[in-house]
Amino acid sequence: MFNWFKTSLLMAAIVALFGIIGGMVGGPGGMMLALLLGGGMNLVSYWFSDRMVLSMYNAKEVDEASSPYLYNIVRELAQRGGLPMPRVYIIDEEQPNAFATGRNPDHAAVAATRGILQMLSARELRGVMAHELAHVKHRDILTSTIAATMAGAISAVANFAVFFGGRDGEGRPVNPVAGIAVALLAPLAATLIQMAISRAREFEADHGGAEISGDPHALADALAKIEAYARGIPMASADAHPETAQMMIMNPLSGGGLSGLFRTHPETGERIARLRALG
Repeated sequence: MFNWFKTSLLMAAIVALFGIIGGMVGGPGGMMLALLLGGGMNLVSYWFSDRMVLSMYNAKEVDEASSPYLYNIVRELAQRGGLPMPRVYIIDEEQPNAFATGRNPDHAAVAATRGILQMLSARELRGVMAHELAHVKHRDILTSTIAATMAGAISAVANFAVFFGGRDGEGRPVNPVAGIAVALLAPLAATLIQMAISRAREFEADHGGAEISGDPHALADALAKIEAYARGIPMASADAHPETAQMMIMNPLSGGGLSGLFRTHPETGERIARLRALG
């Protein structure tokens, strides 16, 4: 419940920041235009984000005939969670990872890499897919899509302010130094909010996945194993599309990732400790 409240506050903050930046660039009219632009971008993301991200990862849809092992695990968990059967995909990557996408439970998809299918035991894989179905159940895909879209739009509007200046509430040009400062700090603030939203949703999905599977230790064991191996195995699709990193159960990016406030995922040790406590 706390993470839901925290997410709601963070979503309100990023929308408010978007409106403020729009107002600084073009006054009240600019604020309204910025909010309308953000709404339009969210609408496009809402309807098409699943197809876009699955295409980015060259994910191949499977069924009970082509991949009975994964398909049957997902079907059993979907039934336990009271969810419609999502579409199931396999990504031809060696790094152990997985994600969920789709605008709502009736139009959802879950994807797993070949690496995670080979590395985890059936019990551990069941814990991972329960986590992904918890994202579906909580409609986290929509939340993260909106956050990412708003953060990107804030950056775009802020860049516009650098080149064309801004206006105050009465339409007068703002101080150039203040405009540049806002243009630099606004995208940073938006990114921090986006990352905080992502971390809050991961904790909630861990908890929800443990409830769906009935085995919190399975997900804890899986996270420990993925953490140990994923960092040494690059994932080309994720490196080509780093904006999708927050969707994965574990940050897939190779190279030295940022820590602290810029993490897309909570510390794995803390996630495991919380799951062990549930068990």
